[in-house]
Amino acid sequence: MHIPDGFINAPVSIAGGVVAAGLIAISIRKAGTALDDRDLPLAGLVAAFVFAVQMLNFPVAGGTSGHLLGGCLAAVLVGPWVGGLALSVVFIVQALVFADGGLTALGLNIIVMGYATCFVGYGIFRLLRLALPRTKAAVGVASGLAAWCGVVAASLVFTAFYALGGAGGAPVGTVALAMVGVHMLIGIGEGVITALTVGAVLATRPDLVHGARDLVPALVVAPPATVPTGDAR
Repeated sequence: MHIPDGFINAPVSIAGGVVAAGLIAISIRKAGTALDDRDLPLAGLVAAFVFAVQMLNFPVAGGTSGHLLGGCLAAVLVGPWVGGLALSVVFIVQALVFADGGLTALGLNIIVMGYATCFVGYGIFRLLRLALPRTKAAVGVASGLAAWCGVVAASLVFTAFYALGGAGGAPVGTVALAMVGVHMLIGIGEGVITALTVGAVLATRPDLVHGARDLVPALVVAPPATVPTGDAR
């Protein structure tokens, strides 16, 4: 889904860059207040994990391939704002070092693959949490279904950008059909990977999963025990 240079015209690309910069600025501010010594390493691990897994492609029908976007996964683990920031770092490194996605389209890629998947996926995840039982298994199911929705939503956002300023020459309807159809299949792989990863973290450190902290019992600090003293003689 990485948008290359020239695929979207300059005005839309510039506007996307401005919006992406604003989202990153908000994320940095929110991360400064939301992250503590426990969460900060996890945010870095999420970015590293998504970066590594995005290098692995899996086959999709029609000779195409897909890879993890990771937005919903990041949002469930560290929250949507911090997740969006982590993915922004991934896309910036990919564009600068690996030429994966155009530099002029970097803002659009951050919006489409990062913040769209984080916020749509996390919103669906929270709704599913309300409908499903309060169990770890249900959290895994909710994260997997929400990840699928996030990927499809990202393809719709991409189509909207193309409708506003597409320079590829293909009709918008053709692009929409191809993008949404393929990403409905890619979303299946995304959902499976997200559910398995969230389930693995829940099994070992449930307190680190932002979207399931309601399942972790609150720590009760007992008052210090008093030791009876005898009569001094």
